[in-house]
Amino acid sequence: QVQLVESGGGLVQAGGSLRLSCAASGRSFSNYRMAWFRQAPGKERGLVASINWSGTTPYHQDSVKGRFTISKDNAKNLVYLQMNSLKPEDTAVYYCAARKLESSDYDYWGQGTQVTVSS
Repeated sequence: QVQLVESGGGLVQAGGSLRLSCAASGRSFSNYRMAWFRQAPGKERGLVASINWSGTTPYHQDSVKGRFTISKDNAKNLVYLQMNSLKPEDTAVYYCAARKLESSDYDYWGQGTQVTVSS
């Protein structure tokens, strides 16, 4: 049974930092791409950052470039999202997801973790 379990969300003041973790289990993800999405109230879910399971080819959405960093710990099967210089507009539920490298659809999703940035 595949599981993606997020942790690390919480309440932080603007300008602060949080690190989200995604624990992946239940199958080999060696040919998968891992991603973080977010969904704010009343808005569609959107891609924030993604990276190959091998740790190559990271991508960051323009609004988070220079502030957020996606990374992996292969030994622990963890995917991280380091979030610095947080802004109130970063407030959202953050989801971890995985898709096959050759696919455009994300097959697996976590339950989400709430990030709230106060001004």
